[in-house]
Amino acid sequence: MFTGIITDIGEVVETEQRGDLRARIKTSYDTATIDIGASIACDGVCLTAIKLGDGWFDVEISAESVSKTNLTTWAPGKRLNLERALKLGDELGGHIVSGHVDGVAQVVDIKEEGDSTRVTLRAPEALAKFIAPKGSVALNGTSLTVNEVNGKDFGINFIPHTKVATTWGDVAMGDPVNLEIDTLARYVARLQDWA
Repeated sequence: MFTGIITDIGEVVETEQRGDLRARIKTSYDTATIDIGASIACDGVCLTAIKLGDGWFDVEISAESVSKTNLTTWAPGKRLNLERALKLGDELGGHIVSGHVDGVAQVVDIKEEGDSTRVTLRAPEALAKFIAPKGSVALNGTSLTVNEVNGKDFGINFIPHTKVATTWGDVAMGDPVNLEIDTLARYVARLQDWA
């Protein structure tokens, strides 16, 4: 489990397609404090550290994860939002994030509003019903509050701190974005299916 509060900006060093996709990610985390098998959210995707070195870790990514995420855009130099797994007693500053990406949204509009940036994204139709005004979503692993919803489109406001502390300062039109809907919305919808 994660909180959606980004604690490092990593960088893809290399990728290799073996049976599964494998990636090496540069980090400022002290890798001596990361265990093999530890979960690390990389742009919102919960991945397992399988090898560690000084300032980097390797992950293996299944075809299922690749099919549900923007990982096809990963190439050397790509910056990634990173978050280590939540520990009991840690502050929950965002919202409960599983790292299980539901699909890929697309950036369809960007507007500067004062020092902040308003970004409009388009969700896949099957996921749009789970996004509510003033509800939470995780976008590329970042816990964010939805401003407004208009059909499949929804708006997010990025304050200057978020643009510096995450990769959201790099956002561009057309970007594919990993979308994880709020866990509570997922279960409420499932319960309604059974009612």
